[in-house]
This record gives sequence, C-alpha cells and structure tokens, in this order.
Amino acid sequence: MPTGNPTHMLRLNLQRLVSYIDRLPFFTRLAIVLMVVCEAVRVLPWWDIQAWGRLEPDQLGLQTMHRTNTYALLHTDVFHLVMNMFAVIPMLERFEAEHGTLTSLALFFGPLSTLPALMYVGIEKFLLRSNTSVVGASIWVFLLLAIEAVRQHRTTPYLVINGQPTIPTWSTPFAALLAVAVLMPGSSILGHLCGVAVGYLCGTGYVNIKYLAPPERVLRWIEGRAKLRDWLPYYVSVDQKVYGRFGVLPLANPGAAPVVVPGLVPIPEVQTVLQLRCRDCLHAASALQLRRDPRILKLPPYLSLLCILVGVAWLFLLPLDQYSRRTYISENALLPGQVHTYFGGSDQNVFRAYKHEVNELIGKSNAEINDKLEPILKGLGLKTARQNFTYHAAGHTYSGENLYATLQAPRGDATEAIVLVAAWENVKHEINRNGFPLALTLLRYFKRWSLWSKDIILLLTPDSIAGPQAWVDAYHDAHDPARISSLPIKSGLLQGAIALDYAQEGRFDSVHIVYDGVNGQLPNLDLINSVNHIASGQMGIGVALQEMWQHDNGYRDRLRTMLRGMLKQGFGLASGAHSSFIPYHVDAVTLRPFGDGWQDEMAMGRVVEGTFRSLNNLLEHLHQSFFFYLLMQRDRFVSIGTYLPSAMLVAANFTIMAIALWVKSGQPAEGTTTSATKNETPATTAERDLFLPLGVVALIHSLSIVPLYVFNHAPKSHAH
Repeated sequence: MPTGNPTHMLRLNLQRLVSYIDRLPFFTRLAIVLMVVCEAVRVLPWWDIQAWGRLEPDQLGLQTMHRTNTYALLHTDVFHLVMNMFAVIPMLERFEAEHGTLTSLALFFGPLSTLPALMYVGIEKFLLRSNTSVVGASIWVFLLLAIEAVRQHRTTPYLVINGQPTIPTWSTPFAALLAVAVLMPGSSILGHLCGVAVGYLCGTGYVNIKYLAPPERVLRWIEGRAKLRDWLPYYVSVDQKVYGRFGVLPLANPGAAPVVVPGLVPIPEVQTVLQLRCRDCLHAASALQLRRDPRILKLPPYLSLLCILVGVAWLFLLPLDQYSRRTYISENALLPGQVHTYFGGSDQNVFRAYKHEVNELIGKSNAEINDKLEPILKGLGLKTARQNFTYHAAGHTYSGENLYATLQAPRGDATEAIVLVAAWENVKHEINRNGFPLALTLLRYFKRWSLWSKDIILLLTPDSIAGPQAWVDAYHDAHDPARISSLPIKSGLLQGAIALDYAQEGRFDSVHIVYDGVNGQLPNLDLINSVNHIASGQMGIGVALQEMWQHDNGYRDRLRTMLRGMLKQGFGLASGAHSSFIPYHVDAVTLRPFGDGWQDEMAMGRVVEGTFRSLNNLLEHLHQSFFFYLLMQRDRFVSIGTYLPSAMLVAANFTIMAIALWVKSGQPAEGTTTSATKNETPATTAERDLFLPLGVVALIHSLSIVPLYVFNHAPKSHAH
C-alpha cells in the first residue's frame, strides 16, 4: 500500500491548485472578479444590487434589458456563489481556450446569457403566469454542460456501466439537473432547463456559435488596434493562441530543425516538466514586463482623479431620497410625546416673578448674581453648591463661579442624573433673559412631581463655554484642582443634558436644535429625534437645524444643511453649553427659540418637560441609535455606512499617488539606460535611501507642536 507524507501531499495539492488558478485565461478571471464584486456589493446597505440586476419577468422592459446579462453575475449568498464558481470555472476556461477571449466576452455578456433569459421570461410570464426572479451563474453551467454533452455524444454515444452501454451521453445534463433539484430545493429548475435548451441548440448546430459572435475580422481588427496581445496577460487570441500563459515561442529560424544532442534520449516526463517550466517562466516574464511597463505609472494620476470625482459625486447624491433615510426612534423606552405635559397655568406667574428677579440682576457681577439665586434654590428644598474656576485658553483668562442645585429623585438611588443648563450669556454674548427664569421655574415644577427615577441637576453658569467646561471636567475628576475647584456635591452617571438659550424677547415660532461633536461623533440621534418629535409632533412647534431658518425639504436646502453640519464638525468649534458634555459621551443639545410666532415660554417649558420625561424612562445609556450621521432635515439623515465611502474614496487618492511615487522612486533616472550595444542590459532598480525621507517625516511631525502651541495660546481675537 503506498504511503507518503500527508504534509508533502497537501503542499503538492496546494501547488497544483495555485498553478491551475494562475493559468486561468483573462475572461474566466474577469467573470470570477465580477461575481465576487457583485457579492461584496450585495451586502452593502446603500444599494440593492439584487433588485437592480436580477432576472424578474415583470420588471423586464426596454430600459431594463441589462437584467438579461447581469443576473448571471449575482447570487443569493456566498454559498451559492462558491458552488457556481467551482462548477463554471473549468468549463468556462475550456470554452475560452477554444473560442478566444473576445469571442467568449461577446457571447457570455450577450447571446449565451440573453437567449436563456428571454426563453425563461417568455415561459414564466406567458405560460406559467408567474413572476419568479432568478440569479446565478448556474445557467452558464448547464449551458456549457449541454454543449459538452453533445460533443461527447459524437465520440462516445453511451456511458458504459458494468461493461454495457446504458445511459446516452447527451442526457447527462438532465441527470445533473435532477441532482441539483434534489440537493438544492430552492434552485430554479426552469432556469436550468432554459440553459440546457440553449446549450443543445448550440451544440447540435441549430444555432451556430460563430453566427452569434462578432465576425472574426472585426475581432482581429480590435486585437490589432488595441494591441491586446502586447499588454493584456492571459489573453486568448482569435486563433486560439494563449498569450501570457502558455505563450507561443517562435524559432529564430522557422525552417530550422530542433537541436538534437547525441547520446541523449528525450524522455516524455522530462519534456513535460520542461514545458511546464517554460510556461511558468513565460508567465513570470509577462508579469514582470507588465510591472515594468512605463504606461502603468501613468494610470495612478487618473485613478486618483477618478476617486476624487466619484467621492465628490457620491457626496452630492446623499440628499436624494434613495440615499437618505427618515429618522426614527431606536430606543423604545424613550416613548417621546406619549405623556401629557402639565407645565403651564400658574407656572406662568412663577416664571414672571423669576424673570423680574433676573432682570434686576442685569449689570451685576457673577458673584452677586449667585448670591441672589442661591437662596431661591435653597428655598425650593434643594442642595446647592458653588464652583470657582480660573484658567487660561486662547490668550484669554476665563474666571467665574458656577452655581448648581441637585433635585434628588424620589424613586432613584442617585446613580443616574439629567442636567438642565442655563448660561447667563450665550455664545453671542446675549443675556439669557428668558432661559434663566425658565430653568428656575422648571426646577420648581419638577420638584412637585414624584415620578423621577433620575436626579435632575440645574447648572447656572456665567457663560456658555468656560463655565460648563469647568463644571463637566470637575464632575468627571478631569480638572486641575489648582485652577478649577472640585465639586462638593455630585450625583450619578450623566444620562443627558439640555441647555436653554432663550435670549429672545416675546413669542417665538420655532426651535433651533443646536448640536455638535468631536471627531465626527455627535450626540445620539435618538435624543435629537425625541426633541424633534416632542416639539413638532406634540407641541406643533417648528424645528430647524444648522441655522436653516427656512427649509423647503428640497435638494438644495438638504445639501446646504448637510454641508453646514460637515463644516461645523470639521472646525470643531463649540456652539453652546452642550459642547462641553460631548467629549465625556454625555448626549446634549441646546434649544434656542427663534422667529416671530404665537408660541410662548410655557410651550418651550413643555418641550423641556417632555424631553426630561423621555430621558427619565431610560433603563440604560443611549446606545441603540447612531452617533455618526449627517442630518439634512429634521426628518431625514444619512448614516455612516452611506456617507463614509465618499470620504474613503477621496482619501484613497492619496494612497494611490503615494504608492505610485514610491514605485517610481525605485526606477532608474532617465538617461541611465543608454545602450551602446544590443546585449547591454538596462539599469537595475535604483536603491532607495530610507533614512532621509523617514527623517523628514519625523521632523515634520515634530514641528507640528509649534502650530499646535500657537493655536492654543494665540489671542481669541486672532481666530476671527
């Protein structure tokens, strides 16, 4: 019994497999690549390639005739793809080696796909009155199997079993069709039969393949004009000569006889090995010539430009309905707008009293304001505390005192909290005339309810940037105690924050939801959707984003809103008191009323109440919805899976050009390959000096500290 090393046998089998794959002709390789690419695109969420390219009888028309060719490249899943590839590759390779690459390309992306498709659609639509869609290259498998069966039938009419001719050779496709139908019940028997029928017509000569393909002189003209034999490896010409794989080696003297060395007997096995070695050498030489071809280095600039154009075009397609989605609430526990809000009535009198107190504080110092407001908060039975801060940033000294109060949840254990922020001045240095008294009124109103399961923290700051930043840093113990005081009172994990920026006097029409983030990460989309649902759906208040005061939900306004959001993320500038919470993964937004309408302070308070009631329902931190998105209207957004390919394509052009420059740097300089004689070899690859470029890169990265220091210490006025 023969024995052997299993590892050595496995290595030999792998080598044979690699060698087989390495010798596949061009069209067979192209078909494999297209199938794999279509399968990769199928799993992407932004394009349903199955709905676009499958063979569906009711969807077939003059404008969708591409389906008669694309269905063979699509598959239902990876298993379907692998099974079809294993079956079709050997037969497709043999067909291409017999008829040529251009002929195979014209036939399989033409009649040999279209004829079975039209036959299937005719039977399915007009006889069976059905609309079953099909995909897969199995129709090519059965078509080629039928052609091969007819050819074998001419030489071997029957399959011999036990020494007796039993099964006609032409019937083998039906045996394969029956086996597939049993092993894979979901496969289309009618589609496979259509492939077998067209294969029989081609194999028996009723439909001549030569008449289906373009004329031979046309193919030869294309070969000559495009010089396919010179630059296309693994190409099979019209006269069935394989270039770049087996290669036809011409003799120096065509009439000369082969050289015979006396005393040496040609051994068939040795000749076979030498032939294989020659094929491998030709293949390696062809690949090496392709790599050294100077025309290859001319492609990267065009590829780079193509990536930029496609990436930018992709970006401008995002506002379309086909690429964007309607917003929705992912966290079912939020239940926005499902509760009745009671803020109003007598609370309006309380608001007016607090507003009178706030108006008297205009023009006074931060300490005097806190001295006046702290007794009011203590009178509500709340724990209050102050926090002093002084630090330097952007050439300016920020100092002040924060005042905050904590409403302990009657039904909670002080492990979670929601923050209501009101700054004395907003980012435009306007006094928050209505936001301050409204925050005090809301906290007094919240105190009367016993339904809270999370603590509520009211934070009153002197400004919208420095004060909230100092408080949030100290809350998470990420502050410098020498410049920022620690917090004497703390609560649990911050689940969310709402900032009130209500400097406008009089009634308003809509609410501007202000949001931003760091490194592309924005507040959880469920928070913005909840505020939008409560304000627009429950309260009838308009909602605006990115300072788009008038939005007609058209393409132009969607694009402007999206680009404004991208620009704000790119600059990373803080746009309100909420900006300080985002780096600590605390979802926060600022609500800013605008416009001239009939909505009053009580309507704004009900929006905050509804939002707090929704956040109070949370059982865990917001996590189900998106953190990376682009809003283009209050009800439409684009997720990261849709807009990221645009950015990746734009970034890919840098990689392409970097690789091209690296390869070009290894080539000899022009003028170094002057050949005095025919036998002189060209200059070898130039030696790359890595020390200098690595040193330059390291130096540039080190010098980046200088602009970073300048930007962080330059006066704020220089930034405008």
